[in-house]
Amino acid sequence: MKQQNYSNHRKFYPPHHFIYLPILILMEIFGIYKIWNDPENQLIWLLFSIVIFLLFYLAFMTRQHYALGLQNRIVILEFQQRYFEIFNIRSDETVEKLKFDQIAALRFAYDDEFKELLYKALHENISGDEIKRSIKKWRADHLRV
Repeated sequence: MKQQNYSNHRKFYPPHHFIYLPILILMEIFGIYKIWNDPENQLIWLLFSIVIFLLFYLAFMTRQHYALGLQNRIVILEFQQRYFEIFNIRSDETVEKLKFDQIAALRFAYDDEFKELLYKALHENISGDEIKRSIKKWRADHLRV
């Protein structure tokens, strides 16, 4: 794998993103096409399209909901642990002042940049994306789904 940085840090699961979901999208397009071009079976194609849409929606939302919900909690716990290791104090007040995208972005910075970017996040309210763009030496996270 290439060295991780801002431009390549997102991760895809090929069977889900490039096979299953595209097949569902194509089936949905086909079903909608048939609604208008097969008047004798219009109701069947309408139901087919609704079922395919629901499968797509369910697959997308379930995967996102469970994986990201759990990972978000872990990212916050990692931030709290790292904060304690660097500053030797609890991070409760700091975590309350930050948005999740800021906390998540800070994990890509090594300790020296972490301190500087944390200060900017707290005092200048820079966004998570601005934090990521400001990182000079990227600390890879290969485990996020």
